[in-house]
This record gives sequence, structure tokens and C-alpha cells, in this order.
Amino acid sequence: MSLHKDYFDAVYTDNADPFQLDDNWYETRKYAITMASLPRRRYRRALEPGCSIGILTAELSARCESLISTDVAPAALDAARARVNSDKVQFLEWSLTGDWDAVSDGDSFDLIVLSEVGYYLDEPDLRHALDAAAANLEPGGTLLAVHWRHPVADYPLSGDKVHAVIGATDGLVRMGGYVDEDVILEVFEVSTAKPDSVARIEGLV
Repeated sequence: MSLHKDYFDAVYTDNADPFQLDDNWYETRKYAITMASLPRRRYRRALEPGCSIGILTAELSARCESLISTDVAPAALDAARARVNSDKVQFLEWSLTGDWDAVSDGDSFDLIVLSEVGYYLDEPDLRHALDAAAANLEPGGTLLAVHWRHPVADYPLSGDKVHAVIGATDGLVRMGGYVDEDVILEVFEVSTAKPDSVARIEGLV
């Protein structure tokens, strides 16, 4: 069963940074790999579900003209707002299982970042969310996913299972990625053919 708002409200009740995002090298390194893996220098309109306290939000906002960052826990959103004071960023209380019209507002995205959020959903909910994500990405748009690989008793899915489901999603073509014992990161593009590499896009090949 997917984890919902009450779970995350409880997680943030006694700890402002329950996932230790702000004070360990693993997270700092992961954010650096995440940002370096984005194939475009700039993005027009991005979506970041599960922004937590806004550390990755701050980095994404420097690469995006417009960014919608969401979470289901009001305490997390308050912390993210305090961290990221930018007219380019809109914070919303919203879940991947929610109505996508609430975040799309009739416009597509050219970037969706799923950072440590996929395994909070069970497989049917994740498949539904990914179908919606692919439908809300413009042609050539980027979906980047990065997840912890070690087992967590509370989570419905493992990080590896999340990425297997993403890889099987119609309309998403894998561009590349990184994997080690701790983390898996993959970059996908909405495409009907093999996407061009960054070097080809830049005219280097």
C-alpha cells in the first residue's frame, strides 16, 4: 500500500530534517551527481514531487525558468519555502497520486525529477503516476529518477524495483545513468527513438 500524508506528517513531527538531507556527504554527493546528470543546461518548466526541505529545489531553481516543487507534509513545505526564496519556484501540497491538473495547469513540463519518491508508492500507484508523468512531459522532455537502493521496511518498493517500473513505462527512452551499491540514477527522455547524446546536441560529434 502506498504511503500517504499521515505517514509523512508523523515523520516531520519531531524532526525538521528526518531524512538527514542537510548534513551528510552521501546526500551532498547525490545532489551533485543528480545535477550533473541533467542533459540540458536550462529547462523551461520543471516539476519536483517530494521536495522535502528544499535542498535539491535550490539547485534545480538555478537551472529552470519555472519550477513547481511539491510535498504532502506542510512542515516540509514550510522549510523548503524558508530555504528557497525565488519568484521562479512555486510550492504546492500535492502527491504523485494526486490530480495532475493541479500541477500542470494546462501546460507541459520539460523536466520532471523523481528524487527519492518512487518507493513510497505501491506498484499500481507508481505505474499510474509514471504514465501521467510521461503524458505531462513535452516531446524531448527529461525525466530524471534517483533512489536509495538499500531495503527500508516501511517502503512498498525498493529503489531498483522503482527503476524497473520506470524503464517499462511507455514513451520513456533511457538516455543513461549511474549506479553503485547505495544509489541508482537514470535519465529518460520522452521520445519515439533513441535520444541524441549531449555531445551530439552540442555539435561535438
